[in-house]
Amino acid sequence: MKTLNLIIIIILLLFSASLVAQKENKMIRKGNNVYSEGDFKDAEVNYRKALETKNNSHKAEFNLGDALYEQKNYEESAQAFKDYAEKKSDKNLKSKAYHNLGNSLLKEKKFDESIKAYKNALRNNPDDLDTKYNLEYAKQKLIQQQQQQQNKDNKDNKENKDKNKDQKQDQNKKKDQDKEKKENNNQQNKDQKNKDEKKEQAQDQQKGDKKEQPKTKKISKKDAERMLQALKDNEKETLKNINLKKAKAAGKGKSEKDW
Repeated sequence: MKTLNLIIIIILLLFSASLVAQKENKMIRKGNNVYSEGDFKDAEVNYRKALETKNNSHKAEFNLGDALYEQKNYEESAQAFKDYAEKKSDKNLKSKAYHNLGNSLLKEKKFDESIKAYKNALRNNPDDLDTKYNLEYAKQKLIQQQQQQQNKDNKDNKENKDKNKDQKQDQNKKKDQDKEKKENNNQQNKDQKNKDEKKEQAQDQQKGDKKEQPKTKKISKKDAERMLQALKDNEKETLKNINLKKAKAAGKGKSEKDW
């Protein structure tokens, strides 16, 4: 009885596995058909369905990477091929997966990483001519990339130097302008000061002239006549005094004898 039950279980498992395999293969075939027709998106959908049926389906995993690559989804295709290569032990399958990984990385312009992928492919299949060719191509692209980066760095350095030079020239120019402006302001202040001093001196001179010049008082006609008469009287008195002195002087000079 136990043997019969075990046989039944085995049969059911085999039948179930057969159904899974049939569904898996059906999805893969459908995916391959639309892939050949160029419908890579639909192919991706079918390969993913096959993986849902059997998550370790070798064909579905590898073909999914191809479908993603054809849709230019290089980042996801690179991850798919990398995962596939790390899980497989068969050297031929690993070589193919690393080769396609290198192609995906090459499209992303990750030349250094693509070179490593091609080298891993050749470790598993040293005679693969396509991988050898792609490896040399990736090396050349890496050299070009490095040269372009070097040229860009040199250009950036030159631009930075020119920019710094221009900035320095602008700073020096501004300093000269500020200096010239300051000198002009100083000269203007000096000229204004001189002008103010001259103006002040002129004002002081005018004030001095006004002080030195006596004010002429106007007198009346009556006062003028009185002053004139006083002068005449003084003159007569002066003449009288002079004549008197002369007479006295003459008297002193006369000698008389006592007869």
